[in-house]
Amino acid sequence: MKKKINSHFIMLTMVAILVTILLSTFISYTVLKSEVMEDLESYAHALKETSTFNDTENINYNPNVDNLRITVVREDGSVAFDTIADAEHMENHLKREEIKDAFKTGTGKSIRNSRTIGKNSFYYAIKLNNGGVLRVSKEASSMTSVFMSSLPVILVVAICLIALCIIFSHILTKSIISPIEELATDLENKDIHNVYKELRPFVSMIQKQHNDIIKTSQLRQEFTANVSHELKTPLTAISGYAELMENGMATDEDMVRFSGEIHRNAKRLLTLINDIIRLSELDSSAIEDTCEDIDLYVLADNCVSMLTVNAEKHDVSIDLSGEHNHINANKEMINELIYNLCDNAIRYNNKGGSVFVTVGKEDDGKVFLEVKDTGIGISESNQKRIFERFYRVDKSRSKSTGGTGLGLAIVKHIVSQSHAVLQLDSELGKGTTIRVIFNN
Repeated sequence: MKKKINSHFIMLTMVAILVTILLSTFISYTVLKSEVMEDLESYAHALKETSTFNDTENINYNPNVDNLRITVVREDGSVAFDTIADAEHMENHLKREEIKDAFKTGTGKSIRNSRTIGKNSFYYAIKLNNGGVLRVSKEASSMTSVFMSSLPVILVVAICLIALCIIFSHILTKSIISPIEELATDLENKDIHNVYKELRPFVSMIQKQHNDIIKTSQLRQEFTANVSHELKTPLTAISGYAELMENGMATDEDMVRFSGEIHRNAKRLLTLINDIIRLSELDSSAIEDTCEDIDLYVLADNCVSMLTVNAEKHDVSIDLSGEHNHINANKEMINELIYNLCDNAIRYNNKGGSVFVTVGKEDDGKVFLEVKDTGIGISESNQKRIFERFYRVDKSRSKSTGGTGLGLAIVKHIVSQSHAVLQLDSELGKGTTIRVIFNN
């Protein structure tokens, strides 16, 4: 990348130098041409005023200006006088451009190039009072000769400019590339100072993406470790009990108890696998987001009815209040949301406790679902982490009730995909209230 930027800078500079040289030569020649022609015009008018050339048959004039040629042409085009050549042997000048224009309009001028000597001849003609034409001319360098004469200086200047360009292009390229190189070697550094403002959004985006990748990788590693640990516990129990039964080391009474433990751990294992699969589906957005009109109260009523038996087993009462309110969402996801919130409230409740499920409307008209329990509550320090995967406030209670630690993580995903808002209010020892506010 450095070489490419450097070569582009050098190429651009060389083109700029070449264009500048050509323009400078053209401008210099234009100025030279204008000055020579102005001088000839002034000299021609001055000679006309002297009346020296009014008598074309008797002209006696010695020029006092070097490199200046004076020619007098009669009305028929024949040459009456010339300061350089023999007038009698010169050809008719009637067809010369400057002479022809002078006869027609009073003045004429032209430039003719001599390839032999590499110079231009500048001509200015003015009509005399006697009907003839006075022409003054001068040889001056052509544009090619102007360019060639200044070529050594041009080459020296061009070489110096190219050398400076190579140095500055290297410095400029380094200043452009160095933030990217620094970022490549130290992506975690948040304070990269030598970044010009145009590149800073690009650098910030790369840093953000890098940090997101690292964070995702860490979460995946942590999740994998947690999954392995959570799967290992019930599998170890199942394997242990099965081994005792296989080796005939269990009595008839133990067989019943061991079978019950194997069944309980198998159920926990199955629940855990189902939750992991569900969470993975939500992570990868594998579930088709098919929204429909849902009566939230009806879904909550079905869920409460389904969990009533489970609540009675835990010596917890569960009640539903509120009114029928409709939302536009994925029915399967909302049903899972309600179930997980209610199931969590039952699991982490106290004996004789209560769970209150409410469906209603906020003051601004938004529909909400609220699940309130009189359970163990959550400390302020734990409230920030309860939606993390496999995080449990009371690990011993979670194991005894068969909790996987993924219920609230699933709830968080469903809330996010449903474009809803989740609010948590809890106090240790007094209970927890979770409210989900839907925006549609």
